[in-house]
Amino acid sequence: MMNEPLSSIMTTKVITAGPDDKLSVARDVFMKNRVHHLPIVRGTRLVGILTTYDMFKLIDSGHDYHNVLIKDVMTQKVATLEPKDKVGSAAELFLENLFHAVPIVENGELKGIVTSFDVIKYEFHKEYPTQVI
Repeated sequence: MMNEPLSSIMTTKVITAGPDDKLSVARDVFMKNRVHHLPIVRGTRLVGILTTYDMFKLIDSGHDYHNVLIKDVMTQKVATLEPKDKVGSAAELFLENLFHAVPIVENGELKGIVTSFDVIKYEFHKEYPTQVI
């Protein structure tokens, strides 16, 4: 049931930021685009990921988002999958690690992103193909 490749459900127009951008840039991206996961790239190469949770953890520490660089806060060891991997692989990754998003890469280059919502939507449409969401 979850044997489709991730390329069939991944978002390919991914909003990204650079490691030398300020956290204020990431905050604006999160607020304006209603996303919770921001892949961090140098060119097209994935170098990290920043989440709204990462930002939330800084609230009480008194950090000024205008003076902190993304690279100082981002997760550098990022779990990734490839476009040819199956939807079930993403679901398993989410369940085992309590993640909600995984960057999709090929040869280190960011190709897309898949979220837990994408997997739920995929399964919903399999079960109820005439429903519009």
